[in-house]
Amino acid sequence: MNHTRLLLRREFIKTAGRGLATSLLVSGFPTIVPASVLGRNAPSDRINIAAIGTGRISRSHDLPGIWKYENARIIAVCDLDRKRMAEAKQYVNAYYSKQTGKSYDGVTGYLDYRELLKNKDVDAVLVSTPDHWHALICVHAVKAGKDVYLQKPASLTIAEGRALSNEVQRSGRIFQIGSQQRSSPQFHYAAELVRNGRIGELKTVQVGLPGDPSGEEEPEMPVPPNLNYDMWLGSTPVVYYTEKRVHPQNSYDRPGWLRCEQFGAGMITGWGSHHIDCAHWAMGTEHTGPVEISGTAEFPNKGLWNVHGNFRTEAVYANGVRMIVSGDFPNGIRFEGTKGWIFVSRGNEQVTASDPASKLEDPQALSASDPAIIKSVIGPNEIHLYRSSDHHGNWLDCIRSRKEPIAPVEVAHRSCSACLLHHIAMKAKRTLHWDPEKERFKNDDGANALLSRPQRAPYVL
Repeated sequence: MNHTRLLLRREFIKTAGRGLATSLLVSGFPTIVPASVLGRNAPSDRINIAAIGTGRISRSHDLPGIWKYENARIIAVCDLDRKRMAEAKQYVNAYYSKQTGKSYDGVTGYLDYRELLKNKDVDAVLVSTPDHWHALICVHAVKAGKDVYLQKPASLTIAEGRALSNEVQRSGRIFQIGSQQRSSPQFHYAAELVRNGRIGELKTVQVGLPGDPSGEEEPEMPVPPNLNYDMWLGSTPVVYYTEKRVHPQNSYDRPGWLRCEQFGAGMITGWGSHHIDCAHWAMGTEHTGPVEISGTAEFPNKGLWNVHGNFRTEAVYANGVRMIVSGDFPNGIRFEGTKGWIFVSRGNEQVTASDPASKLEDPQALSASDPAIIKSVIGPNEIHLYRSSDHHGNWLDCIRSRKEPIAPVEVAHRSCSACLLHHIAMKAKRTLHWDPEKERFKNDDGANALLSRPQRAPYVL
């Protein structure tokens, strides 16, 4: 199904589903029209989805987030681990078999995403790969005419993120970053309360992140015959294979690459992409960034896992707001103003069973210095932020309407780039001055050298 076919059906959808769609909008639920309106499982109504990367987050979050919608159908899966690709095919086919009550074998498997992107029946892709593959796959996907849902963070480097945002905006494709906290009611409400002055003038934002332990040296191991390890390494340097550098071969537990700087920056982008994104939302700084960054961090001096440990970084924005990010704070966001504070978190919610443990003593997802603050009603003439109650559903909605989703590409890039600025400050160990318009450090060639990384051919953006 292509963009033209979607547009041709829109008038019919507006007519056939107007009453239902209106009620869904009023109730705050996604406006994807159920198959019952258009005829159950009508092929002409489906958005055909392919999943690229079928590991832990894909199986536990992204695939279930899509297949619950009857008029979206997962028709393909891709993984460069042949075993995982086969298991993903089985996983999705089994779901649809259970739903239809009969044998189902409608999922095509791919080992190379470039071959998948040639499939003209695929309308959109879910990208749930390791971080170092995010930007390149998404650029290729939008060039192939596919809409994209990308797991956060947006990119491995700031330079990659800028290239990704430019390409998506040039393509006109619908892009959603997996910053699903924007579709959680407490984060939406907290952002509106801050934007509308319920805590007075915002002065400080504290962002608390979970931590990642270091590890020991790991021995070189034979590359499993089911894994295309050279392609898995992608644009990053060639290093020996060991299972804890990649992902478990016999489970879908948390993968080791998350703790290797070669493939990501650690928790500063892992959870920082969620929390800094929602902080930007409340601060009104979604399309810019800080102007000054500083901080310190501990890094392991041995072992395979080498992302940052304990850290504290600070950023100052042009409006004077100071953001402090540290693993010493409770996991969440605390907004401090001249008239009080608000703290917002996921509470006890986990996206996957292997999410790092929270430091929260109080499982409340939203609290404030005065309970009256979080009982406040946002008036009709106040600031109302984009509302979504389901992140994947919002993306599907926007594929149909061609409207911008709640977490579009430039917002994704700015959230990720802010995280990466904190990471660069950890490395530089000095105060850095950032120009968010030019996306360059001022008079600092050493820091500017960290905005990109050398890329290994042929995996070059």
